[in-house]
Amino acid sequence: MDRLKIFVTRRIPREGIDLLRRVADVDVSPQDGPLERKKLLAAAPSYHGILGTMTDRIDAEFMDAAESLKGYANYAVGFDNIDVPEATRRGLPVSNTPGVLTDATAECAWALLFAVARRVVEADGIMRSGRWKWWGPLQFIGGTVRGKTLGIVGAGRIGTAMALMGRGFDMPVIYSNASGRKNGVLETELNARLVSFDELLAQADFISLHTPLTPQTRHLFGAEQFARMKDTAYIINTARGPVIDENALVAALKKGEIAGAGLDVYENEPTMAPGLAELDNVVVLPHIGSATRAARAGMATLAARNLAAMLKGQKPETGLNPELFD
Repeated sequence: MDRLKIFVTRRIPREGIDLLRRVADVDVSPQDGPLERKKLLAAAPSYHGILGTMTDRIDAEFMDAAESLKGYANYAVGFDNIDVPEATRRGLPVSNTPGVLTDATAECAWALLFAVARRVVEADGIMRSGRWKWWGPLQFIGGTVRGKTLGIVGAGRIGTAMALMGRGFDMPVIYSNASGRKNGVLETELNARLVSFDELLAQADFISLHTPLTPQTRHLFGAEQFARMKDTAYIINTARGPVIDENALVAALKKGEIAGAGLDVYENEPTMAPGLAELDNVVVLPHIGSATRAARAGMATLAARNLAAMLKGQKPETGLNPELFD
């Protein structure tokens, strides 16, 4: 039997490539950027396994082209780029990489929270430009963190980790889940309260988003929701960009309906909504939530293990359609 062939659509940490090469011949896309759709579709028929990223759209058209595919491993925890029901219908196993990037992403959310609340980026820019002349009592006044209410939208792995990291700041924690289920860890460890989405909007001083992108969460935050938040509140998004209506966010920030925003993800990446980059009360990062050495290497090896299992006809560790193996 010919040796199996794997295609990796983006360069990933070496640990993952080395693992894959133990089980198959591996080709890695040479370009430093998302693979064009036509190149992905052209490559699909030649491989038994593909390890890709959230920039690859894995839909019926792709599956039609990938006639020899035995598995697709997503190098991300989010999987809104994959048509999982269609993959399941066709018997194609697919996977993602939850868990290994939990702490890194939660830490990034905290970095954004502090940066926007204490106006770190704005102050840094003034200092670097040489425009700062003296200390003043009214300069760069920001928001207090300690003792303020932290609202978690989507209390899964990352939302839970983010909330737990706030213990040192004596922040009351409230959370909302689309499922309405209580989070035992948060309630036991932090005496957190499950509240309705409307209550969270009205009560939270900091709102951190950790929900997946679904039809129900697309534009979960728009003009109506920003108007119901405190004008001293901040919103942090390390989840998925389209959870926020970005144009509505720009308007809310300009009008002072909310105090600020910290963003790592965008509605139309890599483009930002017009006017967002010019605002001082927003901190914008280029989707670096999982960008630590440990997290990115962990994602690479987990995705590789998942793909290696699928090529052997075995259930992957973090499959998105495990019922295929039941």
